[in-house]
Formats: sequence, C-alpha cells, structure tokens
Amino acid sequence: MAQGVTNVTIAGSSANAAGKMIGVYGYDDMLTMEERLLDETRIDGGGRFELKLYANYPRLVFVQVENYSQSFYVEPGRRYEVWMPEFDWDISEVRNVFLSPQALDVEFLNLPNDELNLKIGAYEALVDSFISEKRVFFDPKFQPQRRYFDTLVALVERRMPSSEGTFFDYYKRYTLAEMQLAMHFVSRKKLINRYINDQPVRYHDETYMRLFLTLFEGSISHGMAKVPLARLVAWVEKEDLSTYMDSLGLDPLLRNERVRELAALQALKESWYNPEYDGMKVKRMIDRIGRESRFDEHRALAHRLAASLGRHEKGNEAVRFTLPDVDRNMVDLNSFRGKWVYLSFVRCGDPNSIGELETLAYFKDSVYAKNSDVVFVSVACDREFQKMYHLLRTSKRGSKYRWTWLHFDGNYRLLEHYGVVSYPTFVLINPEGKLQYDITPAPASGILLHGPWEKKPMSREEESKLPFYMR
Repeated sequence: MAQGVTNVTIAGSSANAAGKMIGVYGYDDMLTMEERLLDETRIDGGGRFELKLYANYPRLVFVQVENYSQSFYVEPGRRYEVWMPEFDWDISEVRNVFLSPQALDVEFLNLPNDELNLKIGAYEALVDSFISEKRVFFDPKFQPQRRYFDTLVALVERRMPSSEGTFFDYYKRYTLAEMQLAMHFVSRKKLINRYINDQPVRYHDETYMRLFLTLFEGSISHGMAKVPLARLVAWVEKEDLSTYMDSLGLDPLLRNERVRELAALQALKESWYNPEYDGMKVKRMIDRIGRESRFDEHRALAHRLAASLGRHEKGNEAVRFTLPDVDRNMVDLNSFRGKWVYLSFVRCGDPNSIGELETLAYFKDSVYAKNSDVVFVSVACDREFQKMYHLLRTSKRGSKYRWTWLHFDGNYRLLEHYGVVSYPTFVLINPEGKLQYDITPAPASGILLHGPWEKKPMSREEESKLPFYMR
C-alpha cells in the first residue's frame, strides 16, 4: 500500500481478476524510462481494489496486472472510478506479449466532461480522423503539404481553444510540434528556439521531454558540424568531461548551459550503445555529471541513467529472490552463494524450453561430477503451479530433470529484472553472486562442455578469441 501523503485515488472493480496483484507505476523520467512502483495491492475476492499515490502535477501513470497494462493521466486531488471487464489472462501462454502487447481493458466511470483524459482522447481522435481523411497529403512517400497541416492546427484551435498555461495546452503544442518535425514542415532549429531555448525545462512533463529528446536525438553522439565524431570519442576516451561539454557549446542551439547538459546526458546514453565509444568510460562520464552538475535535476537523472545502463551486463549483482519449489518449500537464491548457478527461465509446455531442458538433463551428471560448486536452477514461468508439478512428479520425463526447480509465483517484476522476454532464457551467476555474461549461452551452444567453472584464468589474447557472449 501507498505510504505517506496521497492525493490521487484509483478505485475500481474487476470481472475476473480477484486475487491478482495490481499496481500503478510511473516513469521516473523520460530519459531513462525507469518505472517506479507508486502503489500496489491485491484485488479482493469481490474483484475490488484501491490504489493511492501523490502527484503535484498531471502525470502519466499505468495500471498493471501481470504483463498487461493501460496508461492514462492522473491529476492532483482526483478520485478515479474504473471498471476492468472480463479479460483473457491466458493470452501470454499462447503468444509473446512483449513482441505483441495486449492492453489491459480499463474503463473510466463518472468522469466530468472537462477531465484531462477525455480531452486528450477527443483531441487525438480529431487529429487521427483528419490525417486519415487527408492521408495522401501527409504521406511521406509523396510530398506532405504544409497547408493541410495548417488547416489541422486551425481545426484543433477552433474545436479546442487554447487555455494558456494548462497541461492540455502544452500537450497540444508539443504533440503538434513533433508532427511538424516528422513531416519536415519546420526545421529542428526553429522548434528548439521556439520551445526549448529561453523556456523553462519542464522535466515533469512527459510530452515536453519526449519532444526534447526527439529534437536532440542523434544530434551530438554521431558527431556535430563543428565537432566531428572522432573528437567526441577521444574526449570520452580521456574522460575529459569539461572539454566534452565546452565543445557542445560551439553549437548555437546549445549555448544554454542547462539545455546543453541535458542534451549531453542524452548523447552519452546514445554513446553507450555505439561501438565507437568505450561503454565503461561513457558510464564514468555520466557518473561525473551525477557528482558535479550544478543542477539538482541533472544529478538525479545522471544517477538513474548510470544505474540503468548495463543492468544485465557481466559483473552486475544478480537480483535476489525467494520462490517456492515443487513441494512449496521457499528457496532463497542466497542459499546458493559460493556456487555457480546456471539459472533457466522456462515454460513447462514450451517446445523450445523442453528441448534445452533435455540438453541440461543429458549433461547434468557430468557437469556436477567435474565441479561440485555448480548447480542448475530452473524457474517455471507458467501461471499455474500445477504445470511444474505435473512435469516433475507425474510425467515420464520428470525423473530426468533432477535439479532444483522453482515456480515464479506470479512475480512478473522478477522476470523484468532479469530481462526475460522469451522462453527459455538463461542466466549464469558466479560464486560472488554476480552475472557472469552479458548474454548467457543456452545449453545447446556447448557451454556445458567447458563452462567457466572449470576454466583456468585466460590471457587477454585467449579471451579475445572467444565468442563475444562468452567473454
């Protein structure tokens, strides 16, 4: 439940979600897109729930049950009544909802006509309808025509007059600006001068931040007109943050110190994924901004950004958990401290999972014989506990899978922490409790023949000859 002061309530009922956990989340910021749990509760036997949070400005949140969510805006001081109609919770059992998401059905009840979500919905419906009707004049395959966009802007203003300084007014102007940029109706320079420079930076406004990040996307990290990529890479290599920041100021659009530093954080995030740069030095540059920036917002952004980069990479601490085994005894991952843990996230009815489990079963005895400090741990991610129980206790093949089995117990956030978006997924944890690889090879790759648990220390030259995922 929410702790401390709250001023927003989301109360509702559901048709068939009794007993499930429901949470409300929000983004810490639009740069990292880190999700923060604002409140959660278990839906009671009658299908009812209540979530509470605090907001000092309109903000985007999303309500999530299992792997399904729905986003909307909340305003300070409001109570939202919602209804969740009957939902097929087994969709994720037959398709990958990460690749093909399914929105959670959430219906609002008793909203006043001037409610923010209704206004945004009406605005987006108007824009979509106009563009659909005039699509040939907006189609990028041809030459989009500016006069039709101007007609759209006039139509929006006539139907939904601006009220200066309101969240909805900002929402309209920033989303229309994004459309202008995408259709090349106005230059990036003009939009930056109009909406970014000499304007307060609206860190809390998701729509503003989305426009900011769109305007500066790739404009620095790939090289600038007066600062080529090679120089940026060299300054990162030297971890020369001062020269790096000063060089960005050569761009007239980055003369404002606050804007320049925020754009630099975005550029460094992009550089992390660019092989031209040394990722660890990029991260140390971000850490320095977190320590040295004059702006409180940027110090907080930098800390979150540095923490988010490489979360699943080699050397990071593995997320701890406690889950039930097939006899419903709770097993703590910490109980395997000091051992190599070859962790597999599987589904008991999934053919790909079964294929890799067969390989695990084939090599298990020989791996255990070579090193007693290796353990296999499989986490069954089927919703029903009985599927794991049936596989291990009543099926013919269950006797082959003689290692530690746990059930994920509806802990979908755990799967997110480990980056599980398909099955099977494998993670190797070393005796210090840290991730051994960025991407752990599957059993079929041959890792079980010569795993790192039996390797002698390698020279850098020997290590460089390994496949990238095994370094």
